[in-house]
Amino acid sequence: MPEALRALEPDAAVLVDRERWITFEPTEQAASSGFIFYPGGKVLPEAYAPLARALAEHGHLSAILPMPLNLAVFNPDAASDVIAAYSGIQTWVIGGHSLGGVMAARYAYHHQELVDGLALLAAYPEAHIDISQSDLVVATIYGDRDGLLMLNEVEHSLDQLPPDTQVMLIEGANHAQFGWYGDQAGDRPARISRSEQHARVVSAILRIMQEAGR
Repeated sequence: MPEALRALEPDAAVLVDRERWITFEPTEQAASSGFIFYPGGKVLPEAYAPLARALAEHGHLSAILPMPLNLAVFNPDAASDVIAAYSGIQTWVIGGHSLGGVMAARYAYHHQELVDGLALLAAYPEAHIDISQSDLVVATIYGDRDGLLMLNEVEHSLDQLPPDTQVMLIEGANHAQFGWYGDQAGDRPARISRSEQHARVVSAILRIMQEAGR
């Protein structure tokens, strides 16, 4: 969408690098915290540029990771290369949308020594992934108008997440509005604007970034 394309443009506040990953860095001072994002299945990574840019505007390095065939399942450990490349980052949070969130949860489970937090956007972990006893700071964020997510599975998955997981059900939000790529087949019409849903998601992730850095 046009909003995503505009978010990819660097300016005085945010540097944008698209050479290897799509990274956004604040210019005012070096970031000490970073957010790694796995895109949803078959969604172009650029569609999440407004989210990543918003985090950078609040002082966090953020990186969207392109995936083979736009499917994170083909490179679930991609975050390790980003973490290795930015040795100055002290706090890492990983997240993802839909299938990307599933793979982000898998990464967090297998690499708890590398990441401090996890943000699930319209996603829940695989049945064998149990991080309920971990020290990870976790948020699960989903909408009640999501036509592609089994809402009852999100609720069932909470037992696999830490007891203090932040659960945000956004009324009126659907599946596609977690990104900026337009409508998606099988989804239900949202009852809030994409901008409003975006703002709620950004706010939730910023809280996770703050808590993970403590």
